[in-house]
Amino acid sequence: MLELKQVVKKVGAETHIYSANLTLEPGSFNILLGTTLAGKTTLMQLMAGLEKPTSGEIWFNGENVTGMAVQKRNVSMVYQQFINYPNMTVFENIASPLRVSRISEDLVKKRVGDMAELMKISAMLDRHPSELSGGQQQRTAMARAMVKDSDLILLDEPLANLDFKLREELRDELPRIFNERNCIVGYATTEPTEALLFGGRTAALHEGHVVDFGPTGEIYRHPSSLLSAQVFSEPPINTAQVTKSGDRIILNEKVSWKADKALPDGKYTIGIRAHHVLPKKENKDAVAIDGTVQVAELSGSESMIHFDAYGESWVSLSHGVHPFESGQEATLYADVSRSFYFDQSGKMMNLKAGGA
Repeated sequence: MLELKQVVKKVGAETHIYSANLTLEPGSFNILLGTTLAGKTTLMQLMAGLEKPTSGEIWFNGENVTGMAVQKRNVSMVYQQFINYPNMTVFENIASPLRVSRISEDLVKKRVGDMAELMKISAMLDRHPSELSGGQQQRTAMARAMVKDSDLILLDEPLANLDFKLREELRDELPRIFNERNCIVGYATTEPTEALLFGGRTAALHEGHVVDFGPTGEIYRHPSSLLSAQVFSEPPINTAQVTKSGDRIILNEKVSWKADKALPDGKYTIGIRAHHVLPKKENKDAVAIDGTVQVAELSGSESMIHFDAYGESWVSLSHGVHPFESGQEATLYADVSRSFYFDQSGKMMNLKAGGA
């Protein structure tokens, strides 16, 4: 078990990590989700021992390892760049951590062979990194990280520099690979979709703060705060100020809908994900939102529409091709039964309804 207890990291006058509290269980797959500069890499470096916290403690399997050097920890880390030794074969690249451990040559060959088979690079063991594709190089780097049976494996956006096909292939394989190992995995990504594909548990990060942590599907469907919902939404979640009065939710003098009785009267921020705002009314609970199209993006299988409605910027993401032109007046339909409600502090209100 890896525990971060009120861990803070400052660099000069800047705070990179604010009082992080996390517990990662043995055999777990943990996502660190956030935009660039959210603090994912710094948090991983603290977990690995590459950086020392300014304050707070890091415990591993009941031992305080806060000041322990990375060389004394059984940890591996893979970055998004292909970090391999160019003058070594693939076999020697993978074997390099085992050479340091001074284990027998027979055991080195077995473990390298097993890992190469797992990563589907057995036929390339005699090649050098320059003779490999990008995906094969990253597989080599990952095999080297995993070959020594580390208790903690940290993957910092390892698929970011791969082409689409290779990313999809490795996304499918990674859960299977780690299911066969009893280690703690930390996986950093900027993509909410990637977090959902992997499952496990997700820590949502925003500007150095861990704003949410729990089972990935639960964090997505029931974020604890507006910040968490924003981290876990791509395209960005639509937000607007509303008022709950009696049995109505009021967006403005033109748009209102029936309120949940459990929601107290008052002012709230509503959040609706882009795929619940559609060009056609597909749900009886959907309300019409009139606006002006700013940008329309057609990908062939999806349509993304950015539009201005009542002074707010909204985004619609729908299947199929829905041709809109910039400057066009349009009506889109928001499925308010899928909406989140946040109080004035940004805390989510726990209601039966909720977006996904």
